[in-house]
Amino acid sequence: MRVAPTISLTEAERAMLTQKARGRSVPVRVCQRAKIVLLAAEGRQNKEIARSLATAPATVARWRVRFLQQGMAGIETDAPRPGRKPSLPPGTVEEIVRKTTQERPPQATQWSTRSMAKASGVSEATVRRIWHKHGLKPHRVKSFKLSNDPHFAEKLEDVVGLYLNPPEHALVLSLDEKTQIQALDRTQPGLPLKKGRGETMTHDYKRHGTTTLFAALNTLDGTVIGTCMKQHRHEEWLKFLRLIDRETPSDRELHLIVDNYATHKHPNVRAWLDRHPRFHVHFTPTSSSWANMVERFFRDITDQRIRRGVFRNVAELEQAIADYLTLHNQQPKPFIWTATASDILEKVKRGHAALDKIRSV
Repeated sequence: MRVAPTISLTEAERAMLTQKARGRSVPVRVCQRAKIVLLAAEGRQNKEIARSLATAPATVARWRVRFLQQGMAGIETDAPRPGRKPSLPPGTVEEIVRKTTQERPPQATQWSTRSMAKASGVSEATVRRIWHKHGLKPHRVKSFKLSNDPHFAEKLEDVVGLYLNPPEHALVLSLDEKTQIQALDRTQPGLPLKKGRGETMTHDYKRHGTTTLFAALNTLDGTVIGTCMKQHRHEEWLKFLRLIDRETPSDRELHLIVDNYATHKHPNVRAWLDRHPRFHVHFTPTSSSWANMVERFFRDITDQRIRRGVFRNVAELEQAIADYLTLHNQQPKPFIWTATASDILEKVKRGHAALDKIRSV
């Protein structure tokens, strides 16, 4: 006949166990464990303790042994449990991850949970859990473009240097055109926003012409010099440069950040710049529109005023743009450039290395 191991308590242990056995704010499971140890210290056997506390003898035996091994800490916390055994065969998860990242289904460009479940012999929910755990989203794709400009580093350092360390007694302006802005009118009137329902707009529309927004963003204070024109040839670009010349203090040097659009390098434009020596043009690297800060302003005006607007003609569209510029310049907020040229160059270097690795396969 097996006899349960004997428990001997010090006065401090007995007082602590008594406090936990009677405490009202103590968890019920800890209270029961303390009672088990106190009864065991009186010399009672496991079956007798189990009957008096309405529990199983195995439970009494477990906490008796746990207290002997770990003391008070043994009954205050639960022991770690191994958890449920994995239901998937070994290697199934690795194979699903490999297929998702390295293969494509024969009839599609990317895997879906259903197609992967069918190919792997598991449930769709299992595929979803595996993808979620490994951060895989086959349905999403991001676009990118690495510049092949042979002078990329020089141009980038020049432009970023103007953002981070602008020259004294000079203005740094980020210039560009937002072309082909359409004056779109809906074929039917939509319903306004109300509780429980969002605003509605018809999916089709009427075109009433286009306009081009010429904008110059002051990188210091966020103000914008802007105007709309019908075309975006070098003639319109010269008109815009003359507007900037009139709208800015004549005693300030002007550093213009522009992209590599052909009209910006037209011979007539170059001749005009030669006659106005306070204008200094800095070209961004090719295929690097993200380096031109005014693009961030174009995103704002598109999201906030143009995309959901209804315009019956080009004049209404241009007036809406003019009103937006006026309100923007009343409370301008500059965009803060934080990335250094070295950080960007390191990222571009990693991108080219990844492309070279793919090409070599």
